[in-house]
Amino acid sequence: MLSEQSAATVRATLPAVGAALDEITERFYAGLFAARPDLLRDLFNRGNQASGTQRRALAGSIAAFATYLVEHPDERPDAMLARITHKHASLGVAPEQYALVHEHLFAAIADVLGGAVTPEVAAAWDEVYWLMALALIAMEKRLYEDSREPGRRQWEVVERVQETPDVITLRLRPLDGGPVADFRAGEYVSVRVELPDGARQIRQYSLSGAPGSTLRQISVKRESGGEVSAHLHARVHEGSILELSAPCGDLTLDEVTDRPLLLASAGIGVTPMIAMLAQLAQDGHAWRVTVVHADRSPTTHALRTDQETYATKLPDSKLHFWYEEGAPEGTRAGRVDLTEIPVAPGTRAYLCGPLPFMRAVRAQLLGKGVAAADIRYEVFGPDLWLTRES
Repeated sequence: MLSEQSAATVRATLPAVGAALDEITERFYAGLFAARPDLLRDLFNRGNQASGTQRRALAGSIAAFATYLVEHPDERPDAMLARITHKHASLGVAPEQYALVHEHLFAAIADVLGGAVTPEVAAAWDEVYWLMALALIAMEKRLYEDSREPGRRQWEVVERVQETPDVITLRLRPLDGGPVADFRAGEYVSVRVELPDGARQIRQYSLSGAPGSTLRQISVKRESGGEVSAHLHARVHEGSILELSAPCGDLTLDEVTDRPLLLASAGIGVTPMIAMLAQLAQDGHAWRVTVVHADRSPTTHALRTDQETYATKLPDSKLHFWYEEGAPEGTRAGRVDLTEIPVAPGTRAYLCGPLPFMRAVRAQLLGKGVAAADIRYEVFGPDLWLTRES
């Protein structure tokens, strides 16, 4: 994949480039949005830009991809690329946008590193960029071609349910009256809304209903400072129209599930797990399913009834709930501790929730003998798993 000459140059310059990536990505986004303000208004998450999380996620992905190439020159980190691919496809990223990114990214590299960017260094990192970009373009093309329904459609809210003080569930049907394609448990959709200032912002929400339904269902937590979640809570009711993408996402149940499973979530990370439990119940999954969930309190635990209902339909399931406040009898107080939770050999685990929660649970599972390859995760928002600051 990466040529020997470029690999040697990237290996030699990776420490310097890596150390400057935060500044490089900050300048990159500043230059990109100065040239194309419409991208910040209508494509990129303005909240993530303001907080710097998108910048850190981009820096982490570039560093991780380059590091992988020099350590495994004949391979490609498809697992990392697949996560990015699904996010891009849900946003409708087009191939021509990669040339625009290249232009502003390499201008930022030259600005930050100055004379250190010799023609040889520029050529090596150009090769890294296009290896990553062309891989993403090809993978996104396949997703677009394989999509089970049109890219973006108008959907009408037919029911709104107040799950907790900060979580609502919206059930939607296509406005055009057309068929609703099935989705894979764990997938999400992008929701585009027009905000009062005219911006058309996009956010991803996991599908929290049962696969096979004629409706789409999302459950939305009102986030502090969240433009779109606040809009959905305040302005969207029965009869409202929303624009949704086709389902995307790589944290999905495998077709072959003849093994024990563990579904671990925290907070609103419960949403993809509900769809997974529903799918397992529909399929009559016969192996052990261990459900782990952590929340601030029972009153903030959204979709608990759904968790319990689907779990009771499985022949071998165990529920374990942790609450930081007001833990009732039969639940546990504090943060998730798997010390006393049996984990069967061969278990595959799916994690969704805040990054510290997932890292803690992953470490505990590894300590119990679960293979690293059998632990899958989903991050809501920019994927900061690989960044130094996370």
